[in-house]
Amino acid sequence: MSERSGKAHDIVLWGASGFVGRLVAEYLVGHGPGDLRLALAGRNRDKLEAVRNEIATRLPRAGAIPILVGDSHDERAVAAIVSNARVVCTTVGPYGKYGRQIVAACARLGVDYCDLAGEVPFMRETIDLHDTTARASGARIVHACGFDSIPSDLGAYLVAHHLKSEHGLGLSEDRAYFGEQKGGLSGGTVDSMLHGIAESRRDPKLRELACDPYALVPNRTTDRGPEAPDQRRPEYSEDLATWTAPFIMAMVNTRVVRRSNMLLGGYGPSFRYLESMSMPKGLRGWAAAGGITAGLGALSGALSFAPTRKLLELVLPSPGEGPSKATRDAGFFVARHIATSEPDAAGRRQRVLATVRGTSDPGYGETAKMVGESALCLARDAIRVEGGVTTPAVSMGLHLVDRLRAAGMTWDVAPFLAPPPR
Repeated sequence: MSERSGKAHDIVLWGASGFVGRLVAEYLVGHGPGDLRLALAGRNRDKLEAVRNEIATRLPRAGAIPILVGDSHDERAVAAIVSNARVVCTTVGPYGKYGRQIVAACARLGVDYCDLAGEVPFMRETIDLHDTTARASGARIVHACGFDSIPSDLGAYLVAHHLKSEHGLGLSEDRAYFGEQKGGLSGGTVDSMLHGIAESRRDPKLRELACDPYALVPNRTTDRGPEAPDQRRPEYSEDLATWTAPFIMAMVNTRVVRRSNMLLGGYGPSFRYLESMSMPKGLRGWAAAGGITAGLGALSGALSFAPTRKLLELVLPSPGEGPSKATRDAGFFVARHIATSEPDAAGRRQRVLATVRGTSDPGYGETAKMVGESALCLARDAIRVEGGVTTPAVSMGLHLVDRLRAAGMTWDVAPFLAPPPR
């Protein structure tokens, strides 16, 4: 903290006029410390002032928040704003379109950074272009600080830490299951998805990157682990005694977890991470798994074909749109990490279950909480971590887990008790 105490702002929130940005701004005003020096940045002063004034009707101290105006494509304007911040938190996506100058300036100027990027090509580009610079400047560049990929990344970190601290054993395998959740879809998420598909169609190397399970490890040639292909069809889980389906976010989350594993020196010598979506019990679950698998395949095909993609764009939410407050408040999610340790001297393995639970819409209420607490953690917590393009687990670890527990999320670890055989 002392090295950056001369900065005018603790946190600069870029993109506060967007749907998620407004939620993050309100979270930081309502849950940040009273002396938090928050500023709102973006390219449209009128929209930023409208957000500030609207929040101030419920939280009067928001009325004094500074407004900083700059286009994210303007290198000079971005540098001027970033240079006065300790942490830049940006919600402006797609990050491949709007995030390049911001992350470059943070890496160069030694300013910590967090975002909600779920775009593997953008994150890979950041690693290749800015990791060395960020290490030299001390900037912690942290992507994927929302629903993708904090429940995955910190969940794996939590079970690995538990097995090491409680049993002195490494982590061999972590199977994460998402399934019990309820929430809406925002235009920003749709826009990022459409942008990613368009970029992959344009560049075969990006298509190859998207299919690489180790796309985000430091060195894609040498830093390879056990085979861990993404699930593409219904599978039965003996651990849960139910069917599972492919999880749409696994192609991002798994890559982030594997980067954490490599940067932390390895959770275990044969660490393997897999992620899927759990279904209800019995035939209903079997049918649901088949339906979701078919639906994801149809959606992927429709989005990859220009005429049907245009039709979908007419009915899907536009950027700036999102679920109502009532929908957000009615949402929730549960993620379960079933982890298996490396064998001990007698050949025995420990199995544990980490449960991660959020109490509002995962993509909005909980995402605003997760990225807001990430920004506060980077700005306020005394964490001795080197700079570079890192991950939530590497840069914040248990500090962030403790913050999220205090903010109302569940992060529990207990022995795993398998269900009875069928």
